[in-house]
Amino acid sequence: MRINWNYIKAFVLLILVVFLHAFSVGRNAERKLTDVSVSFLGDENLYVTEQTVNKLLIQSEYDFTTVPKETLDLNVVESALNANPMIKKAQVYLSINGEVLAEVEQRNPIARIHDDTSYYIDDEGLVMPLSTKYTARVPLVTGVIDENDLENVFLMATKIYNDAFLKKHITQIHQNDSKEIVLSARILDFEIYIGDLNAIDKKINNFKAFYQKARKDKVLGKYSKVNLQFVNQVVCTKK
Repeated sequence: MRINWNYIKAFVLLILVVFLHAFSVGRNAERKLTDVSVSFLGDENLYVTEQTVNKLLIQSEYDFTTVPKETLDLNVVESALNANPMIKKAQVYLSINGEVLAEVEQRNPIARIHDDTSYYIDDEGLVMPLSTKYTARVPLVTGVIDENDLENVFLMATKIYNDAFLKKHITQIHQNDSKEIVLSARILDFEIYIGDLNAIDKKINNFKAFYQKARKDKVLGKYSKVNLQFVNQVVCTKK
């Protein structure tokens, strides 16, 4: 009987490959985690620091200096990060060499409420606590504010945040008990009365047109109030 050595060689090679793969997988699973690397996405202003993220990772039921890669539950680690009120979304990966990689997207504040308690509104209209690490330069919201009813304030804050002209000039949003809005500007010595937020885009455009004309005529300093509640006109009160 003639022996086909090619088949035998192929079989031995297959056994060797399977053995090496199993050995490699086993060694890799037993390998300890080596380091933690944190990267922040988006805004460079850090409301939560890398040190804070590292502490959250350490407190997520794992000791990263001793735990094998195989026993690390990335969902548990991500949940620990996502539970932080400053973090919008976190994703955690594991590199081949045992490094834990965390990508953190922070929440983005667009206004700061100044009431009995102070807090931010983020770009999704949700309450966000103040940070001890960084203070956002966003409009201050005053007046009659209900934490459970921020829709009106959120809409006005969003318009300001997304408009370069308003973002540059507006420093305060005041809401009265009728939910009417009055704005204050950084260098303009008059109040900007918006009223309700119906036709808000038209009102904003009216204000921009007034501003450009009054600035050109050098009369911005002569007014104490600019009333935009009437959609088809701008009513100004002189000092």
